[in-house]
Amino acid sequence: MAKKVIDKDKGVKSLKKGASEFKEFISRGNVVDMAVGVIIGAAFGKIVTSLVDDILMPAIGALIGGLDFTKLSATVGSAHIKYGVFIQSVVDFLIVAFCIFLVIKLFEKFKRKEEETAAPSDEVVVLEEIRDLLKNK
Repeated sequence: MAKKVIDKDKGVKSLKKGASEFKEFISRGNVVDMAVGVIIGAAFGKIVTSLVDDILMPAIGALIGGLDFTKLSATVGSAHIKYGVFIQSVVDFLIVAFCIFLVIKLFEKFKRKEEETAAPSDEVVVLEEIRDLLKNK
């Protein structure tokens, strides 16, 4: 049997190239921003889940007669279907989606204000130059 010859220099170069590509990838701003967003999103999800599980659903249950949604279930044959937990998950999702909607709307509002206060468009600059030239004649 023939032995494989391992080229150490080729392996080291390949490893260095891969490491530099990974360093370039990870140092991009958008990757870091995305990672921060995922971490903050996960923490925000826990807060919203606690809000739903510990405050909203017990309050809703009390309003409709002391019903605890987590205990709602049905048995079909040997399967135990916990549809109450599903209802809480749906409420949880709707609240998270609504909060994300509000945050996006807020960012869009700030972005619009920033664009309004930004430098004038090229057309406006050209028209102002024409106006200034006409004034000087």
